[in-house]
Amino acid sequence: MTDDDAAAHRVTCRLGDLLDARGLTLVQLAALTGVTVANLSVLKNDRARAVRFSTLTAICDALDCQPGDLFAVTAPEGAPRQGHV
Repeated sequence: MTDDDAAAHRVTCRLGDLLDARGLTLVQLAALTGVTVANLSVLKNDRARAVRFSTLTAICDALDCQPGDLFAVTAPEGAPRQGHV
């Protein structure tokens, strides 16, 4: 991924946080979802460029979460933080 690709979006994946909160590993999640450890690792490390809805559904079912729990959109660089005047 080039620097331009990284700057093209501000979506981050919180899979690592969700796994930590549930005491699960990527290997355990892979067994629960049928998604490969390699694909889960790409998500966890914010290297994914796309996510299939079937993968998203499987992860959300296994972790008992919503897509909004799994992903966040960060503020653009230099933008004021929302809620602060």
